Amino acid sequence: MSHPRVSDTKREQFRRYLEKAGVVDSLTSVLVALYEQPDRPSNALEFVKQHLGAAGQISADSEALQQEVLDLRQRCARLTEENKDLKARLQHYEPVSEDGATAE
Repeated sequence: MSHPRVSDTKREQFRRYLEKAGVVDSLTSVLVALYEQPDRPSNALEFVKQHLGAAGQISADSEALQQEVLDLRQRCARLTEENKDLKARLQHYEPVSEDGATAE
């Protein structure tokens, strides 16, 4: 019989390997998608196979890029609001004519 610590250590190493490879995240995503289905698919295994294939196509790079796009969109929205606010505040000091030129 093997020592329990050796078995636990191997299990922990394997778990870290699966996490690092993205397997845990992919499986979790697919199982969450299955759970959130309003109508349970008749073939759950086929659902998992189809969605796991799709989840596996998303690399860490594309996930990072998707996050960057979201961050940049939020930043753009904040800067647009700030720009609008600053233009409104500037309007009190320098009224702008229709053609965009400053009134003198």
